[in-house]
Amino acid sequence: MRAVVQRVKRASVTVESEMIGEIRNGILLFLGVAATDTEDDALYVLDKILNLRIFDDEAGKMNLSLLDTGGGMLVVSQFTLFGDTRRGRRPSYISAARPEEANRFYEFFVAEARKQIENIAVGRFQAMMDVELVNDGPVTILLDSKKAF
Repeated sequence: MRAVVQRVKRASVTVESEMIGEIRNGILLFLGVAATDTEDDALYVLDKILNLRIFDDEAGKMNLSLLDTGGGMLVVSQFTLFGDTRRGRRPSYISAARPEEANRFYEFFVAEARKQIENIAVGRFQAMMDVELVNDGPVTILLDSKKAF
């Protein structure tokens, strides 16, 4: 499982001119599911994200997690995180999970996140989405459950 974690002042997702999710002060998460992922991969990534110390404390030092701040999380499914561009110019998505399996893990991830934080917003799986954000910092972190980077 791969994730792009962005600390945001605000973020929203719109589908067909309808805003379907919005948060303030938290994390915008782009989540990609690999064909080889398991629930353990989802739980590993979720734990990392919730406990990343990327929010400022009173001294202005990045020392607080999303759990510490009570911020929100907007989760957007993004299979293109598994685009392989090592050969040619057109990305290959052979490593990405098939849609049915990816959706199952996406829903599992969101359900597990809801058990730990209150303010969760989501995109729409397999929809064309417009995602707007104000990156705070900017702070952007890449995660991979297989520790590829």
